[in-house]
Amino acid sequence: MHDVIIIGGSYAGMAVALQLVRARRQVLVIDAGRRRNRFADASHGFLGQDGADPAEIARTAREQLSAYPTLDWIEGTAAGASGMRDAFHVTTTDGARHEGRRLLFATGVSDALPSIHGLAERWGRSVFHCPYCHGYELDRGQIGVIATGPMSVHQAQMVAEWGETTLFTNASVAPDATERADLAARGVAVEETTIARLDGVAGVVLADGRRLDFAGLFTLPANAPATPVATTLGCELAETAFGTQIRTDGAKETSVPGAFACGDVARMPHSVSLAVADGAFAGMAIHRSLVF
Repeated sequence: MHDVIIIGGSYAGMAVALQLVRARRQVLVIDAGRRRNRFADASHGFLGQDGADPAEIARTAREQLSAYPTLDWIEGTAAGASGMRDAFHVTTTDGARHEGRRLLFATGVSDALPSIHGLAERWGRSVFHCPYCHGYELDRGQIGVIATGPMSVHQAQMVAEWGETTLFTNASVAPDATERADLAARGVAVEETTIARLDGVAGVVLADGRRLDFAGLFTLPANAPATPVATTLGCELAETAFGTQIRTDGAKETSVPGAFACGDVARMPHSVSLAVADGAFAGMAIHRSLVF
C-alpha cells in the first residue's frame, strides 16, 4: 500500500512526487514515457531553465527523485483505476495491480491537430500553441495563425505582440466586423483562402497555389486527457475553450474524494513552468489530506 500513486511522470507528476517523498511518504509513479513536449528541442519561459532541452530537464528531475528511498517508479501504462479514498487500485496494461491511499492524475493531454498535410511533422518545431514559450525566438518575423475555431481570433490578437501576423481562417472561423476591425488595428491580416499544405520550415501553400513563408506558425489544437484512466474512476471532466480537462477544486481534488489531478490535464493555460507549479501545489495538498 503506497501513500500516493501518481499516474504520469512528466513535469507535473514529478513535482508532486518531490513534495511527497520529501515528506517521507511512500510514492509510486507510473509513467508511460510520452512527454507532451517531446517534439520540442528547447523549453522557454521556465526560470533557471530557459532554453534548456526539455528531455534534459525531465532526466535531471528523475535522477534527483531517484535519490529518495520512498519513491517507486514503474515504466508502464495505467489501464484503469477503481476504489475510494484510502483504498484505490490501479491496474497497468501488463496486468499488475497497485494499491494506494491517494491517487494523482498527471497524465497530460492529447493534441488533436488540424488536418493539414505537413502540420503534424512540424508540431513543436515550427508550429506551436504558446507564444510565451516560442514567440521570442521568432525574432519579430512574420507569423501565421492557423484557425481551428473562435478562439483563434484571440490567438491572432495575442500573437501579434511577437511579430506581423496573418490569420488563416481556413474555413474554421468567420471573424465578425468588430473582430476584423480589432485585428486590423493590431496589424493582423486575414487570409480566407483554405490551406492546401505546409512546406519547408513554416511555409503555407494555399488552395489557389500561392505560397506564404513565415518565421513560425501557431494553432490551437483541441485538448483532451491523454488517457481515459481518470474517467474509469468516475472523475468529472470540465469543458474549456480548448477542449476538456479533469475538473478539480481549489485543492486540486477531483470529484472523487481522495483522487487529485494537476498539470495540463487539470488547468489552463499550459507550459512547463505552470505544470511544475501546479504539481508542487498538488503535492502539498495531497500531503495535507494524509495528515488531516
